[in-house]
Amino acid sequence: MAPAKPVRARIERPREGNAEEERAKPGDFTVAAAHAATARAGGAALALSSAAFALSVHDPRELPPPGIPEVAFAGRSNAGKSSAINALAGRRRLAFVSKTPGRTQLINFFSLAGKAFLVDLPGYGYAGVPLAVRRHWEHLVGTYIASRPSLAAVVVVMDCRHPLTPLDRQLLEWLRAAGRPAHVLLTKSDKLSRQAARTTVDRARRDLAEACPGATVQLFSALKREGIDEAARTLARLAFGKNKAPAKGE
Repeated sequence: MAPAKPVRARIERPREGNAEEERAKPGDFTVAAAHAATARAGGAALALSSAAFALSVHDPRELPPPGIPEVAFAGRSNAGKSSAINALAGRRRLAFVSKTPGRTQLINFFSLAGKAFLVDLPGYGYAGVPLAVRRHWEHLVGTYIASRPSLAAVVVVMDCRHPLTPLDRQLLEWLRAAGRPAHVLLTKSDKLSRQAARTTVDRARRDLAEACPGATVQLFSALKREGIDEAARTLARLAFGKNKAPAKGE
């Protein structure tokens, strides 16, 4: 993947959901104490339930000044990234899904009570996306990952039935080259039997040890609300832990 100049035409932030993502949303997203309200790591709190949209960025030059920690979410189109964000925040439609996956080319920032940002990166890997849009994704996301000083970690969302695709591996290579901590969510785990799920996560853990040393991995189901607590604790550790990697040149 080679960086390319950004596409000039601004693509509006979508407000519509597709059928698969709608099915993945729990029926009741009332924030409960057992899920997503506040995750803690070493005394530091990450108020996921307070997530509020802050801004959208279409060009790296539009990024806000670096400051509070940022935990970014990235993943293939239709891997369940938006459903994972919504489940962690305990909200129905915090993160929106385009009717045409892969065409949303904005970085969306969500403020977590002013103490951190949850950052939703545009999805990748949808075959019907024009070449200019793919190149814009490479430029926007590649620049953000390589040079963003306040990026604490990246959560890579993968469909547990199709993990570690070539494009997933390309993203992991970017993260490794930039020294960014990574956590992998193997989503839609409810679609696998318990034995198949264990086999999948074990295989993914072995593959990640080679592809992106230090990366962690877990199973996750937005539909069954499984893995939410584990993911929330990991996000808090990544946001406020001492393992944040400096951007190149720092």
